[in-house]
Amino acid sequence: MTTDIPQQRPGHGHRQTLVPSALRAPFESRTWREFGYLMLSLPVSIILFTFAIVTISLSAGLLVTFLGVPVLAAGLAGCRGFGALERSRARALLHHHVDNPEPVRPRSNGLMSWVGAILKSGTSWRHLLYALLHFPWATAAFVVTLTLQTVGWALLSYPLWRWVFPAYTSQSGIQLYGDSNGDAFYVDTPFEIAATSATGLGVVFVSAWLIRGFAHVDRVMVTGFLGPSSLATRVVELESDRGVVVDTAAADLRRIERDLHDGAQARLVALAMDLGLAKEKLLEDPEAAAAMVDEAHGEVKIALQELRDLARGIHPAVLTDRGLSAALSSISARCTVPVSVEVDLSERPAPAIEGIAYFTVAELLQNISKHARARKASVDVWRSQGRLMLQVRDDGRGGADVTAGSGLAGLAERLDAVDGILAIDSPAGGPTTITAELPWRG
Repeated sequence: MTTDIPQQRPGHGHRQTLVPSALRAPFESRTWREFGYLMLSLPVSIILFTFAIVTISLSAGLLVTFLGVPVLAAGLAGCRGFGALERSRARALLHHHVDNPEPVRPRSNGLMSWVGAILKSGTSWRHLLYALLHFPWATAAFVVTLTLQTVGWALLSYPLWRWVFPAYTSQSGIQLYGDSNGDAFYVDTPFEIAATSATGLGVVFVSAWLIRGFAHVDRVMVTGFLGPSSLATRVVELESDRGVVVDTAAADLRRIERDLHDGAQARLVALAMDLGLAKEKLLEDPEAAAAMVDEAHGEVKIALQELRDLARGIHPAVLTDRGLSAALSSISARCTVPVSVEVDLSERPAPAIEGIAYFTVAELLQNISKHARARKASVDVWRSQGRLMLQVRDDGRGGADVTAGSGLAGLAERLDAVDGILAIDSPAGGPTTITAELPWRG
């Protein structure tokens, strides 16, 4: 899943160059790497296609016996092995990383369990389909790109090899074509030589972009046929998200237990002891007992406030009763810097999403109070294309980084668990803009 919304300032982090990419393409290493990939694709695809056809034919011929089934399974396993080679080749030459697909998981030990598992695996059949479809594509890409590259560079460098090998071009130039009467056309004048080189240069540029187009199709094929299935990827994401949710819930329970034990519980224990002492002194020293009761009354108020804060940390009543606008205004009032709040929502999102949005803003405002050294901040909430958008800005010192092991990393994980996104734009010196995107319905 993507974890960032692009927030980069124009020109930041990109090397500036005076030569447009369209003119650099024929001479960049990327083009030649991709050209090498396309040249290697033909022999590799021939081997893979031959292996797949032989395996299918052999297994079909042996289906009258039981041997056809394990032969087909072995062929599918071989295609998966070739798939690993293709992913490595794409990673090395196309700089395109594709995760390994889900492995075959037989339910028990034994040959037949493994055969059944590999035949039921959709990934295995996608590898076989790649072996059959990639061969005609690799053939077309090989022929077109090799022809254009050879012709383009040959025409472009014609003046050079005309000078180096004059015997092959004759004194009057290269013969481009002739007829049965012996009439021929020679490239021998400066204009004709320049036109030939210019034509070659055009073919070189066209060839470079065709190479990139062919390579892009190869990337799509490798990803679609040889990578993990979208369903398996989603399952892994959900398992990871479930782990994050469980860890978050456990951490919240530990925090609540710690706050109760160290705060309200300890205060109530001390209050009970004070009231017991006041009861013992009630007859002996009424004035001292009254002073102790007065102190206990103050402790009761403090304990009640701590319990209210703890309850607000679990789920604030104002959020349930009045929604995000009132709840965010309430926590903004407790921030150490002035905070302007603008909530533009025509209806309320799902309760779970509303709670996550509230605690996200609460944690970001807490970070501003502790670390930002800001003079002012703002909170904006709106709905955009079925998503709930939050944006918190401050004019502090900046430098916030989700990769620095701060609370922002945990916040990003919580948002990711519900298909949310956290984006941070916080250059050194400020200002800081943190944008969170959440689904409207959980």
